[in-house]
Amino acid sequence: MSDFNLPTELVSALRLARHVVALTGAGISAESGLPTFRDAMTGLWAQYRPEELATPEAFQRNPKLVWEWYAWRRQLVEAAAPNPAHHALAALERLVPRLTLITQNVDSLHQLAGSSAVIELHGNIRRTRCFANGHPAETWDESKAVPPRCTICGSPLRPGVVWFGERLPEEALNNAIEASATCDFFFSIGTSGMVEPAASLPQVALKFGATVIFINLDVEDKTTPPLFRLNGKAGTLLPALVAAAWPDDGEVEG
Repeated sequence: MSDFNLPTELVSALRLARHVVALTGAGISAESGLPTFRDAMTGLWAQYRPEELATPEAFQRNPKLVWEWYAWRRQLVEAAAPNPAHHALAALERLVPRLTLITQNVDSLHQLAGSSAVIELHGNIRRTRCFANGHPAETWDESKAVPPRCTICGSPLRPGVVWFGERLPEEALNNAIEASATCDFFFSIGTSGMVEPAASLPQVALKFGATVIFINLDVEDKTTPPLFRLNGKAGTLLPALVAAAWPDDGEVEG
């Protein structure tokens, strides 16, 4: 699909929107070279599945293994850069009266692209806290224990992400639900729609009358206003949609 055949109803709805919500998942970061949880791991980690390592129980069984896996993932994140989809959402924030960006990703690529006030449902891999009490840690002594220990309580440090089996941050989830119920345009971008409660947010938006668009490589093109499905890369479709809605000032940087 190109910018020449985007549904006109979709372009008009975006142009007229007063409050846009964008929910993003692993697919948008995959275009920056970051593997998704569904991708087979490589190298030293090929024998593991992410679901086996991203749990509190895994950390309790083998904290060194889990810490080193996240150290490897953190290196991938730090080497990645925002792609045109991230930049398109940052541009959109400047073009609409209100934009709420909700992400299931933990990589900060939205913030690096210039988006502000991002709701992080699954935490952030660039942050670290202790396992027992959640004390944040900015630095630690890497020459001693692996994982390092909290300087306040002595508990082992862990990544600041939400693991399988853990509750989402209550404030972030409540804000995401409220935004979905009050928006008039909702993007679901690069997310499988399988992980609750985020998977229900597009349905909340539809229930309250919003135009909803799914952008994903796993959907078939379908135009049935107010619901749209576009098959393609977010890095291609999002800049095209922004440019179509704001032909005079919708140029996306990056």
